[in-house]
Amino acid sequence: ANQFDIARLQEEIGTELTDTLSEEDRTELSRLKEVQQDLKGKIADQRDVVEEIRAERNRLESSLENNLYKRRTELTQFNNDGDEGMAVSASSRVIQEQRERELDERRLELREATRELEELETKLQEIRQTEEALKEEANEAKNELERLRNIDIKNARSLDESQRRAESLLGKKSLNIGRRDNYMRKIQELGSLPPESELRNYKNQTIDALEKALERVNKKLKKYSHVNKKAFDQYVNFSEKRESLMERKNELDRGAEKVKELVESLDRKKDEAINRTFRGVSKHFAEVFKELVPLGAGELIMRTAIDEEVVKGGAEGDSSSDDDSPSTRKKRNDQETPDVSLYRGVGIKVRFSTVGENFLMSQLSGGQKALVALALIFAIQRCDPAPFYIFDELDQALDSTYRQAVANLIQRQANNPDNPTQFITSTFRPELVAIAKNCYGISHQNKVSSLHLLSRSDALKFIANLMSEEEAVGEVSTTSRRKSTSRKRKSSPTEEADDDQTAEGSTLMEESQEVSLGLSTQPA
Repeated sequence: ANQFDIARLQEEIGTELTDTLSEEDRTELSRLKEVQQDLKGKIADQRDVVEEIRAERNRLESSLENNLYKRRTELTQFNNDGDEGMAVSASSRVIQEQRERELDERRLELREATRELEELETKLQEIRQTEEALKEEANEAKNELERLRNIDIKNARSLDESQRRAESLLGKKSLNIGRRDNYMRKIQELGSLPPESELRNYKNQTIDALEKALERVNKKLKKYSHVNKKAFDQYVNFSEKRESLMERKNELDRGAEKVKELVESLDRKKDEAINRTFRGVSKHFAEVFKELVPLGAGELIMRTAIDEEVVKGGAEGDSSSDDDSPSTRKKRNDQETPDVSLYRGVGIKVRFSTVGENFLMSQLSGGQKALVALALIFAIQRCDPAPFYIFDELDQALDSTYRQAVANLIQRQANNPDNPTQFITSTFRPELVAIAKNCYGISHQNKVSSLHLLSRSDALKFIANLMSEEEAVGEVSTTSRRKSTSRKRKSSPTEEADDDQTAEGSTLMEESQEVSLGLSTQPA
């Protein structure tokens, strides 16, 4: 083991150990490495500066020794010689003055060089101190790096030990898993285990006694070798599945009940909406028809399957003497509040006089049908109002009384303060023109339609002229028909009526193609 550790440590010498460090240690190591590199760079720069200063100092010292000191000695000797000989020529004085000036300059240079030398020595001292400080910091960084390396080595050793320990635990885990699988297989071979209360009876017995008892039981079990040993387990499994399926069935039943309740609720709302709408339209129809025909009355009737049964059983009901039988009362109650699924259609019953029988739509004339249709349209409009309505000659099949009633109804509806409505219609009769707010004439000439704004008086004049022309055309048609009748007495009445209608229709078509009148009835 020691040799293995020694070999491993020798392999680790000179290798990076950052993989085993923590994130903080790695960050600190990186920072110290950067500081070390910066310090090394600063030390190299300061060393270059020191070398330059040393070279400058040597140069100045050499200049001082070789030139300035010698010059000073010469000047001093020359000064002494001048003092001994007073008779000096003028040229000698000039030279002496020049030399004195040069001496002063050299002295100044010497002082400047000395001052610079002192400054350089001061800087050199500071650089040396800085170098010492950087060396100390580098030493501290090296010590810190060494400490981190030692920590790295310890962490590596701990990691190796943890890995060996983890490998050992994994081996034990795999061994225990194999044992567990073996024991589970043996338990499955034994079948279902007895309850804990029975196991307590064998708790205090020895293993030999238990093995002997097990051997006796196995001998007894050999008699029942043909019996399915997994029957009980299958029964338990099937029982659990049955319980889960029953729970699922109950959930589905509850969901189905909820869906049924929702469908019933929606059906009720639908039935209520249909009945409410029918009652509203029926109420407004009766009111509108009363306004159009003051002496008459009208109502909407909902045809149901109950009515059909009543009609079919009418003959039997006539022969029966008991009109208040339970079946008859039940049908009457059902007829008052029928189910929407029993509806078969909507019928209309009207009468146009105070006294008289009610008529169905099939029994009415063309003008009466048009009046009933208008009443139904206005009833729907009151139940579900629209912003505007467009009619094309809605009063064509009506006589003057009903045309005036329709015009008055449109005027009241257009000027209704609660729900005003705009009506746009085309007409050839004066009743709607009289109550219109805006009148427009539409002419058709040369296959081109033109729109002209007309006043009410001009529109009424146009209608009057048109009606006069229609009356004249009617008289001419009547005269020609009488002449044709006298000439052709052998022709049938049906052919005469057809000719009359054809002539009149062609004349009106020509007139309507030439010009028509459009009305716009808006809320005031």
